[in-house]
Amino acid sequence: MKTTLRYLLFAFLALALTACAAIYLVLRLALAPGPDEWPARVKVGPVSLDVGVPTALRLATSTWFAPWIDGHSLDTRYGTVHFAWDAPGTTLALRCAPCTASVPSLSSQPIRLEQLRLTARRDAATLAGTIEVSSAADAPADDTLRARWNGRLSQKDLHVSIDADEAPIARWYAALSPRLPELQQARIGGTMALRAQITLPAGSFAVQPRISDFTVEGLGTEAMLNARSACGAPSRLTTESLLARAVVAAEDQRFYQHPGYDLAELMASLDLNQKAGRVERGASTLTQQLARLIVTGGERTAERKLRELLYAVEMEQTLGKARILQLYLDNAPWGSGVCGAEAAARHYFKRSARVLDLPQSVWLAALLTNPDAAVDQWKREGKLDPARLKAVIEGLRGISRQQREQLSARLADNRFAPN
Repeated sequence: MKTTLRYLLFAFLALALTACAAIYLVLRLALAPGPDEWPARVKVGPVSLDVGVPTALRLATSTWFAPWIDGHSLDTRYGTVHFAWDAPGTTLALRCAPCTASVPSLSSQPIRLEQLRLTARRDAATLAGTIEVSSAADAPADDTLRARWNGRLSQKDLHVSIDADEAPIARWYAALSPRLPELQQARIGGTMALRAQITLPAGSFAVQPRISDFTVEGLGTEAMLNARSACGAPSRLTTESLLARAVVAAEDQRFYQHPGYDLAELMASLDLNQKAGRVERGASTLTQQLARLIVTGGERTAERKLRELLYAVEMEQTLGKARILQLYLDNAPWGSGVCGAEAAARHYFKRSARVLDLPQSVWLAALLTNPDAAVDQWKREGKLDPARLKAVIEGLRGISRQQREQLSARLADNRFAPN
């Protein structure tokens, strides 16, 4: 009797192993990417498979296969994805909590979403559904962002369009970055809508945000009206001083037009960074840079950028342009461990910032994008980057073409140098 039971047990195990091997081979053959198909590697338990993504998407959203994955999970590079199938609505729901993704053109650190829920329905080569982002599975409706999406699927890629209707900016913050400490005290007004286009697997994207009446209160930035810089003596420069004008030309040419953030500059930098595959050009205004210098620090994360934006918007409302520019000048780094315009003027030119001439002002302003690297280049080569100097000169307001040409010639002369 025991021998018979042992035989049956071994036979059952052999049958189960054979069935598992057969299922694995069938899935491997059925999902294997074609020669021109978008490939990906997925992990199901201990098993990894190379799959053709379009084939997998069509299979996962088919009415005959989707019930088989209902209630199951899949480990992906973005996080663990949980599946649910709504048979009457022929809709597949995917939930990822938390979800992370690396977007080099936006941040050097992965972007994290606490709770992402996506639904998908397929009609031939067209996919459509909804997206919900929230801070937790039980987050109230007021803290949940909702959007619609549709996509065109081919063997090589997926083109996705996303439409997020107008929603309070406070809701965007609560859903996208609920851990920001400022959300406990900030009163955020205004609304934002968003349209986006994404192409996968390339990861290229375009976004068109629309922001209305963005306001921030409660962060206490009004205290900066009388703040003293740790960099030393204040420069007491006016907005019309040569150095102030050169700094605006170098760092934020629309300083007097924007409300603390510059959407046009943001779109331009995103485009450039995507082409480069990394963060090569920032889009921070002078006000955002001031927030980074005084409050948030310079860590390259999406969370820091969101914090910086809150402070920048409030500072525009509490301080005004003249005080923001003055504070920036008195706290900005100028290379070689020097900070503040007055200290920089005395370090490089042995004179007060108030009496710098135009070439000296342009030279100092050209340091600001990357001060230490610029100073190192000057020490090695006896000059700064000509393209950077040209950009500052071209951005200067209130000077003639002849003055620009004379200024360019003076700065190109290797004999021009700080004392």
